[in-house]
Amino acid sequence: MGKYIIQGGKTLSGVLPVSGAKNATLPILACTLIAEGTYFLNNVPALKDVEVMIKLLEHFGLKIEKIAQNSYKIINNGLQTLEAPYELVSIMRASFLVMGPLLAHRGEARVSMPGGCAIGNRPIDIHLKGFEQLGATIKTEHGFISAKAKNLIGKEIYLDFPTVTGTENLIMAAVLSKGITILNNAAREPEVEDLGNFLNKMGAKITGLGTDRIIIEGVEKLFPCEYNIIPDRIEAGTFLILSALTGGNIVIKGVNMEHLTSFKTKLEEIGINFKINGDEVQVQADLNNFKPTNIITLPYPGFPTDLQAQTIVLLAMIKGNSEMKETIFENRFRHVPELNRMGANIKIEGNVASINGPTNFQGAEVEATDLRAGACLVIAGLISSNTTILNNIEHIERGYENLVERLQAIGAEIKKSE
Repeated sequence: MGKYIIQGGKTLSGVLPVSGAKNATLPILACTLIAEGTYFLNNVPALKDVEVMIKLLEHFGLKIEKIAQNSYKIINNGLQTLEAPYELVSIMRASFLVMGPLLAHRGEARVSMPGGCAIGNRPIDIHLKGFEQLGATIKTEHGFISAKAKNLIGKEIYLDFPTVTGTENLIMAAVLSKGITILNNAAREPEVEDLGNFLNKMGAKITGLGTDRIIIEGVEKLFPCEYNIIPDRIEAGTFLILSALTGGNIVIKGVNMEHLTSFKTKLEEIGINFKINGDEVQVQADLNNFKPTNIITLPYPGFPTDLQAQTIVLLAMIKGNSEMKETIFENRFRHVPELNRMGANIKIEGNVASINGPTNFQGAEVEATDLRAGACLVIAGLISSNTTILNNIEHIERGYENLVERLQAIGAEIKKSE
């Protein structure tokens, strides 16, 4: 397992590009199981999670060729198996997204129970309940979930929670069903919308994307296409926080600020302004003028839980007391003890973190407990005095493409060590 060695306090400036969205790429890759033919996907980030999904698709019999830095040719000449094995699915929770397209295309799927980040309980009950309402029979045995359906029939479904992967799985299952499926309380995230746009380009009939009521009119056949994946809003938000804490001399390129409205509003409340020129964003910020604030994470379009950890580093630098209330995952403050090791003064009561600043971050040996926790510790290390050793970086590399090289290009002193 590798680690990052970070020497903090360096001046950062230059252009920092944003990669394609991991959380849009994974369902779109899974969706190539739904129809035979040749696909071309662009703006695919080079990430561990993407590698796992590609291996999973190859396991099903798809042929995948990298044709450019972030572009892939995917050939589906028919599926060789309908089973997703433990050794791949256990690595990454998003692997469960293959169940929807397998059910749609072949009426059958057998998928190992999913794994992923240790950030709390993320049950798949909503997926399974939705599949059953569409007409599938579900069985759980020997660590696998099996689903079968002779014909999926459109149905009006209410999701108990606006789960992103649940919404995506049910959209993919419903596109080839008979009749109309309506998903109420659906996830509104841009990544869900991107999957819907991809399917519509394939010939699906999906409306209501970006709202909590998505309508899917089943079609008889879908056709492969070429598609450009949206930029990663969480990576963009991470970089904007880094820029705000290092003087604002970084230009973040490849940002869709419409996907970050609530995040932008909260940062403006703190005292951060944005200079936006197309897809390029530069932060205008003076740390001395920042004001504390209270934030609640909520499903999109609310404040993203995936930017909670990074924003806590920002709040820790502000004089006064701020609060961060986490409402999405029950175990997502595991980065707080690590930040406190670096000098922060953060106390946790239930699902609320109370942050008392300002903090003089000091380098220490710390551990990335999950993907976003790792990102926040990279930021803390870059603004701290002396050296930070960050362990368990495999979590970070699941979600940030070539992070070391991109940070080095803007002046950061960071290196990877085995």
